[in-house]
Amino acid sequence: MFYYLGLAAVLFSIGLFGVITRRNVIGILMSLELMFNAANINFVTFNKFILNDGLTGQLFAIFIVVVAAAEATVGLAIVLLLYRNWRGINTDNVSIMKW
Repeated sequence: MFYYLGLAAVLFSIGLFGVITRRNVIGILMSLELMFNAANINFVTFNKFILNDGLTGQLFAIFIVVVAAAEATVGLAIVLLLYRNWRGINTDNVSIMKW
């Protein structure tokens, strides 16, 4: 059990480090996906080792996959908008986008 939780902690830490340090929007989205996958590993691990009856962890993991797909869709739309307007995808240009 502790190996799975350690793997999830390492994945989440790498994802958090990537979100904090990246200036590229694609890199930030990839780091968010790593964090979502770490949460999925935690849900499935706790379901397997603590609640042996049911599919609660797997259902939460499927829900997170659906949310991650929606996040990727919206994120890629924002990336396309940034690239179309400023010919780059750095996060410095995001503060320029106003209503």
